[in-house]
Amino acid sequence: MFNHIKKYFLVYLLVQNSSFLLAQSPADAPQIKPTLTLDQTWNRALEYSKEININNLEVQVSREEIAESRHERFPEIALKGNYEFATNIPVYENGLFSKPTQHEVIHLLYKLGADYYFNIYNGNKLNLKIDRKKAAYEVAQIQKNLTVSEIKLQAAAYYLDLQRSIIFKDLMVKDIANQEKQLAEINDLHKHGTVLKSDVLRIELKLSNQKMMLVSIENDIIIANQKLNILIGLPDEQLINPSEQIAPELNELKSYEEYLEIAQKNAYEYHISEKKVEIKKIDLKSTKANVKPKVGLYGEFFMANPQIFLYPYSPSNYTLGIFGVRASIPLSELYINKPKERIAKMNLEKEEVEHHHTDDKMREQVFQNYQRFKEALIRIDVNKKDIDQSAENARIVKQNYFNQSALITDLLDADIQLLESQFKYASSKIQAQIQYYQLQNVLGTL
Repeated sequence: MFNHIKKYFLVYLLVQNSSFLLAQSPADAPQIKPTLTLDQTWNRALEYSKEININNLEVQVSREEIAESRHERFPEIALKGNYEFATNIPVYENGLFSKPTQHEVIHLLYKLGADYYFNIYNGNKLNLKIDRKKAAYEVAQIQKNLTVSEIKLQAAAYYLDLQRSIIFKDLMVKDIANQEKQLAEINDLHKHGTVLKSDVLRIELKLSNQKMMLVSIENDIIIANQKLNILIGLPDEQLINPSEQIAPELNELKSYEEYLEIAQKNAYEYHISEKKVEIKKIDLKSTKANVKPKVGLYGEFFMANPQIFLYPYSPSNYTLGIFGVRASIPLSELYINKPKERIAKMNLEKEEVEHHHTDDKMREQVFQNYQRFKEALIRIDVNKKDIDQSAENARIVKQNYFNQSALITDLLDADIQLLESQFKYASSKIQAQIQYYQLQNVLGTL
């Protein structure tokens, strides 16, 4: 009998160990969640972003266009040559319908040569073209910085949204544990006939709702996690653990005038608008240069056969070099260029008006984000006090309920109010950080 029991016990241990090994197989092993700081998230987002890659290429193209324009300062040099065959020349001595006599000519002709032109002055058009390319290059750089700022803002929003959902989950798990403990206490009271069965049912119903809310929060975490993964180039199913941190600058609230001064120095859209005005001014100068004279050095050197440049002609090789100064005045541009100048002036005026509109919009955005950021900081303090008050209220109501001087509805309301105040406090801290980064994006310092 003893041996039979011993065998049964060994079989039981073997089954339990097999189940344990299967539970610890690699397929079912818990996934390791890498911890990412916000700076690490930004670095990954910027490295993975295709928009920034496009902006980098645009900056490189603009830089090369400046070099291309500068190369136009070099003289234009060309090599040319031709090889020809000429027929005899028929001469109609007795009229067009009579048989002509054939005048012998040199049949084979060739010419090899080179020419160049070096621009001395062309209404300063080349310098204006280079200046325009430089302004376009600066616009491309500012646009790249704007894209970087917007991607960092988006990454911060996804990161903090994930962080908020994780904090909500932790609060909900703790609340469910407290509710289960409280349910056990109320069950004990019900067994002794102190409370009604309806009190137990209400607590159980609330606990079920809390667990359903926990499922919803876990889905929020999965969704926020996937959004962030897509942005930073990780697999959709990769879980991330955002390290909890509060921006140290949150308590350093400056005045609106200080923020406006920072924006005027750094705001990306404002400086892009400035550069566009500069480009339109260059376009106007370039249009006015159309009526100015053009002066340059030119030359030509060639070797040819036969010699038909000067009389008498000769079936011999000869060389010739020609050098000089060439000047021209585009007289037709004096009247053709007038409407072009008017169009260029109107485009400049339009761009200046748009720049003033951008300035107004920038001041509006700075003021709005400044006010919202200040409001978010105040909300943190208010919600912190709400937690203390709600916790004290929940303690008093719970004590009164178990002393049978409060209703179950009062107890449930107090618990819900405490959990809601904890949610609001956590959310207000996250929202303040998001608002801070939105303000930095508007200021051009993100």
